[in-house]
Amino acid sequence: MEIKNYSSSTSEFILLGISSNPQLQKPLFAIFLIMYLVTMMGNILINLAIYSDSRLHTPMYFFLSNLSFMDICFTTVIVPKMLVNLLSQTKSISYVGCLVQMYFFLAFGNTDSYLLASMAIDRLVAICNPFHYDVVMNPWRCLLMLMGSCTISHLHSIFYVLLMSRLSFCASHVIKHFFCDTQPVLKLSCSDTSSNQMVVMTETLAVIVTPFLCILFSYLRIIITVLRIPSAAGKWKAFSTCGSHLTIVVLFYGSIIYVYFRPLSMYSVVKDRVATLMYTVVTPMLNPFIYSLRNKDMKMGMRKLRFRIHL
Repeated sequence: MEIKNYSSSTSEFILLGISSNPQLQKPLFAIFLIMYLVTMMGNILINLAIYSDSRLHTPMYFFLSNLSFMDICFTTVIVPKMLVNLLSQTKSISYVGCLVQMYFFLAFGNTDSYLLASMAIDRLVAICNPFHYDVVMNPWRCLLMLMGSCTISHLHSIFYVLLMSRLSFCASHVIKHFFCDTQPVLKLSCSDTSSNQMVVMTETLAVIVTPFLCILFSYLRIIITVLRIPSAAGKWKAFSTCGSHLTIVVLFYGSIIYVYFRPLSMYSVVKDRVATLMYTVVTPMLNPFIYSLRNKDMKMGMRKLRFRIHL
C-alpha cells in the first residue's frame, strides 16, 4: 500500500473540530460566535477606555492595553477558522495554512505570557519600591519590555515552525483538534519526532517558564513586602492592586501547564480540547470583565468612555 507524504505545501489537513456530532455544529457555532464577539468588544473597549482617559496613561495600563490587543489577535488566529469549519463539510486547512496558524498562535500566546510577566514586574516595583516607580518604570523601559516580549515570542515561533516543517506526515492527516496545535500535529508525523520533542521541549521551557518564574518571584517579593505593612487596611489596599492580574495569571497558566508540560504519550484529545478552549477562547473573553469589574480606575475609565459615546 502506498503511503502518501503530506509535507508538501499543496497538501491539506482535516481539522476534526470540537465535536463530530452534526447536531451540535450549529449550536456550537452560535455559542463561539457570541463568545468571539464579546471578546472583541470587551478588549476594544478596554483599549478605548485607556486611550481616552489620561489618568490611565500609566505603565500598568500600557501593558494592559497591549495585552488586550494581543488577546484580540490571539483569538482571531483560531476562532474564525473554527467557526467556518463548524458550518463546513470539509473542515480542511492547507499545510502552509496550518503552519501559519501555528506560528501566530505561538507568537501571540507567548507575547501574552511575557506581558503578564511585565505586569507582575510593574506591580512589584509599585508595591516594593514606590518612591522610584516613575524612574524604574519609565516610558522608554516599558516600550523596551514590550518590544522584547514580541521579539522573543516571534523568534520562538519561527524556530518551532521551522522544526515542524521538516517533519513528514504520512497516511492519516486528520488533526484531532479544532486548530493546528503543536501536540496534535506532532502525533500525525511519521518521522522520528524524539529529537524534535527534546529540542522543542528544552526551548519551550526556556521561553514559557522564564516569564512564569518571573511572575512567581515578583509575587513572592510582593507578599513578603505586604506582610510587613502594619495595618490590615494597608495590606488589603496593596493586595487589591494585584487581584485582577493574579486571576488572569492563574486562568492562563493553569490550562497551559495542563496541556503542554507533559509527555506526548499522555496527550488526551477530549481533555486537551477543553483545557485549550480555556486559554484560547474563555480567558481572552474574561480578561476585560476581570479588569473592569475589579479595578476602580478601569470602572471610572469605562464610565467616562460610555459618557463620551452617548454624547
